[in-house]
Amino acid sequence: MAAAMSREPPGPPEGEAPGATAAAAAAAAAGGEEGEGRARGGAEGGGCYLALCARPVHFEKANPVNCVFFDEANKQVFAVRSGGATGVVVKGLEDRNPISFRMEDKGEVKCIKFSLGNKILAVQRTLKSVDFLNFIPDSPQLEYTQECKTKNANILGFCWTSSTEIVFITDQGIEFYQVLPEKRSLKLLKNQSINVNWYMYCPESSVILLSTTVLGNVLQPFYFKSGTMSKLSKFEIELPAAPKSSKLSLSERDIAMATIYGQLYVLYLRHHSRTSNSTGAEVVLYHLPREGTCKKTHILKLNRTGKFALNVVDNLVVVHHQDTETSVIFDIKLKGEFDGSTTIHQFVLPPRSIQPYQIPVAGPASVTSQAPVPCKLYSSSWIVFQPDIIISASEGYLWSLQVKLEPVVNLLLDKGKLMDFLLQRKECKMVILSVCSQMLSEPERGSLSVIATVFDKLNHEYKKYLEAEQSYTMVVETGLSRSNPLLKRPVRTQAVIDQSDMYTHVLSVFTEKKEAPHKFTIAVLMEYIRSLNQFQIAVQHYLYELVIKTLVQHNLFYMLHQFLQYHVLSDSKPLACLLLSLESIYPPAHQLSLDMLKRLSTANDEIVEVLLSKHQVLAALRFIRGIGGHDSISARKFLDAAKQAEDEMLFYTIFRFFEQRNQRLRGNPSFTPGEHCEEHVTFFKQVFGEQALMKPTTF
Repeated sequence: MAAAMSREPPGPPEGEAPGATAAAAAAAAAGGEEGEGRARGGAEGGGCYLALCARPVHFEKANPVNCVFFDEANKQVFAVRSGGATGVVVKGLEDRNPISFRMEDKGEVKCIKFSLGNKILAVQRTLKSVDFLNFIPDSPQLEYTQECKTKNANILGFCWTSSTEIVFITDQGIEFYQVLPEKRSLKLLKNQSINVNWYMYCPESSVILLSTTVLGNVLQPFYFKSGTMSKLSKFEIELPAAPKSSKLSLSERDIAMATIYGQLYVLYLRHHSRTSNSTGAEVVLYHLPREGTCKKTHILKLNRTGKFALNVVDNLVVVHHQDTETSVIFDIKLKGEFDGSTTIHQFVLPPRSIQPYQIPVAGPASVTSQAPVPCKLYSSSWIVFQPDIIISASEGYLWSLQVKLEPVVNLLLDKGKLMDFLLQRKECKMVILSVCSQMLSEPERGSLSVIATVFDKLNHEYKKYLEAEQSYTMVVETGLSRSNPLLKRPVRTQAVIDQSDMYTHVLSVFTEKKEAPHKFTIAVLMEYIRSLNQFQIAVQHYLYELVIKTLVQHNLFYMLHQFLQYHVLSDSKPLACLLLSLESIYPPAHQLSLDMLKRLSTANDEIVEVLLSKHQVLAALRFIRGIGGHDSISARKFLDAAKQAEDEMLFYTIFRFFEQRNQRLRGNPSFTPGEHCEEHVTFFKQVFGEQALMKPTTF
């Protein structure tokens, strides 16, 4: 594997043409039409929490005729045949349609990259100048050239910082240009003289890092944005020991730049710790802010030596170790040991190999029936690019690295730490919900204190989102958003697990299974409600309904009465309706329900509507009788609801009630035309026969 974090690929493996590694990289980035690779599961893949993506970019391996380049900004691979004369093929991880074109062979290509948006191509063939070619419709395909301004300087490389802005990095400084494609010329915006050993570019943050001084360990960052170039504070990388001679001691292979949790860090792979009692290499993280000084903030302990390479995936620092063919991950958000200035972290999970991967056999259908070829993981021809790119030169593939969360669940047994880890990951929701289900079920049932810790961690995230949403709504409603155009609606990440998620995927399933002792079931439901209350989140009525239904199933009416009496279950109309429906099995529920509705100052007709909508027809009738309004209610409304319930005896009971009301009020059980109950009378006759109709009573 390339030494840690090489930006430019190292020399090719033995027996391969020069440029092969880069070529592979480029091609890899290109775009795999040769079918998908397969990540093998099963025993071999068991516990592997890292995997190569299923759809890699496949490219023609580098050879004496074909040179390959990888552009980190656009994540594109360029395969350049015969200096471009016989064709250039550009493929990207995102774009499945390769770009193909030809250009005049004007000598060996040292570097080739498209501007952001693929409108202008830049090609470096000499140490003194860069050539440009417009890819704009109806624009003439004529090259134009820009020489570097500094005399006797050599161009080390170039970086596009936007669709029309480019930076030349020379051994004597940097030159920032605006490209004017219509005029086929460049305009110098700014330049800075500084001795440069090597450079590195982080496209996500538009920062170029220059290695300066004889030892190379003083790093000078520059930030680029819409035509401006800002010099950030320079800083010094602490070398493991005082160098014996004054020669370049810091290699670009041991440095990487990456955005972690929205902040830019410079990662330094220190092969030997500065402290004599500590063995093994470590990764030192320097936080590089837009303003202020760069500080050493984290140290990641590798506890081993050898060849390493780094990636950053889903805000995790991944360190690959070639000798043992394993990788480890670090999460700087998790607690570490703080020594007053830096936080020291151990790896989160035990070392594991990347999941075994099989490369599909390319060729006609008759040939592809052969078994796929296992891919050599951690190969010496692998090149690693930031943040998550791995390129295999020998196989001609480019992958993005991915984190698999399911295996983590069985490797990180401390549920609190597991939640802290999962809540920071992008695709975490279903895994978190599955962990919650597991901890409520045998054989992995957790203690109530562990369950409470997990609920609190989830509701902490949930509350943060609710508060952000509330602040945003307030600003919008008060009209202040017009004065702050940068204001954005808070993004709801997968870490926001709300009450409906918990109810649907965890709690309702848990109560239906009836595996656990009912006391434990009720304790879990109450624990979740306690946690919501602690974070001042309004509890949704369906959670209270779940508690009541569970209590009723186990005849725990005394507990239900206490919960209501001491307002453990908050008042709500749906809850009151549920209590009304329980009257037949627990008579005091009727009064408890009415008391609740009175506290809610609910209109009586509204209560009736709610009960009818829940098919609680008898409960609605009992309620209306209880408040003395049964003489004026609409018979048709109740008969409609009874018919919808598809319960013949219920329909009979309601029909008979209204016949008796008619007899009492009008001396005749029949319905008047104004009541519009004709269809219900017909239905009653069909089901029960005409003789079942009530006869008028005469005195």
